Parts: sequence; structure tokens; C-alpha cells
Amino acid sequence: MPGKLQDRVCLITGSTGIAACTAKLAAREGATVFVASNAEDSCPALAESLRAQGGVCDACVADLTVESSAAKVVAQCVARFGRIDALFNVAGISGRSFGDGPVHQCTERGWDMTMDTNVKSMFLVSRAVIGRMLQRPAQENGERGSILNMASVLAFSPEPAFFSTHAYAASKGAIISLSKAMAAYYAPHKIRVNVIAPGLVRTPMSMRAQESPEILNFVKTRQPLTGDLIAPEDIARAAVFLLSDDAHSITGDVLTVDAGWSLG
Repeated sequence: MPGKLQDRVCLITGSTGIAACTAKLAAREGATVFVASNAEDSCPALAESLRAQGGVCDACVADLTVESSAAKVVAQCVARFGRIDALFNVAGISGRSFGDGPVHQCTERGWDMTMDTNVKSMFLVSRAVIGRMLQRPAQENGERGSILNMASVLAFSPEPAFFSTHAYAASKGAIISLSKAMAAYYAPHKIRVNVIAPGLVRTPMSMRAQESPEILNFVKTRQPLTGDLIAPEDIARAAVFLLSDDAHSITGDVLTVDAGWSLG
């Protein structure tokens, strides 16, 4: 049986955590995968590991907050594989180490770094990809392409005790708003745009939480469905669904994968 992403060219930004898990699952589901991030170690290593497992994959190390670099990534993917059928904007940061925090404490650098990495990169890559998608005719499935953006449950379900990073929350709220506006505009052009809003996921970015007994104890009740951090594979499965024909009639949606966080 063909995979859910059989013969699709998928551009995924980011090369660790959720991005890496999704790249691996997409490859298993028949996709040709192109990964892009600013990580000089994990980005090419991820592509190499996928090729070693029989996948068709390439990679580009680039700073996606720079217009020319984002455009270069998209151009290289199209030059290598002919087109882009699906885009998953995963690349992002927690700006805590740069000064993100409550508004009265958040530094300008923390704000700018977080908004640039999480929102500007998504805008720049999406702009370049959509420009390509609009030039192609609708495919057999009736679409020109599918875009999926990474938000967070913190965009609409704040947690002041342990996760008071307000630039991060603002960046994820901006992603949801921009994605909905994009979905409405591009639906007549047969381009779908959706969002995933995860809870606390076991990734390199959540290492602070993973090493904190207080946060781990908190998560037991805030994410009661798992009683723990969410496995990145759970987010990857949701991502593949939203990028595939299984979600053919879904656009402008925010899929919350939070093990019950937002119900608390």
C-alpha cells in the first residue's frame, strides 16, 4: 500500500526534535524530504541518516531568518527535486536564554530573537514556497500544495508559573493568526494551510523541563492523558496526517496535540 505522502516532495525546516521525527516518518510514508536549518551538525546528519535508510533526501544549512537564505533553500529544493508539494515550518526556539520572560523583564534581544526565529522565518519560507506553488497547476488531488506551521498550546493556554516566556507565546499566537489569514486567502488557489499546537513535548528544546522535578510533577496533572511529556512521534503523526490527502478538506485548522493541557 502506498504511503500517506507517496511521491510528495516535503520541505521541513528544523533538524532535531519534532522536525527530525517528522522527516523520518514522512520518508517512511514515501515522501522525498528536503530539510533546512541553521544547525551545521544535525541538518546534514539527518539527511544522511534518511538516505542510509533508503530515503530520498537532501539538506541545506541556512539561516532562515534571512530573506536570501530562505529563498536559497526553496530554490535548491526545487532544483533538486522539481517542486514542493508540502511545507512544514517547524524551526523555532525558546528565547529564554536570549532574555525572553514576562513583559516587564523581557529584553529587546529576547523579543527580537524569538519573533525572528519563530515568525519571520516561517513568513520568509512560506512566501518563497507559495510563490512556487501558485505557478503550478492543481495536481491530481485537486491541490497545489499544503503548508503546516508549528505553534504551541501556550499561544492560547498560558502557564505563568513555569512558562512565562511572553515573546514565545506572542510568536506562537502570531503564527496561528497568520496561518488562518493565509488559509482563507489561498483556499481558492487550492493551497491548504494548517497549524499544530503541541503541549510540552520531549525534545532538545524542552530539556529544562525534562531536568526539573517540579515541572515534571506539574506535567503529571497538566497533561493528564500522558502524565508526562508528549513523545515527538505523536506530533509527527499528526503532521503527516495534515500534510497528506487524508486532510484534503481541512484548512485553517489548529490541531491541538497537548495531552489535555488546554483543558486544565
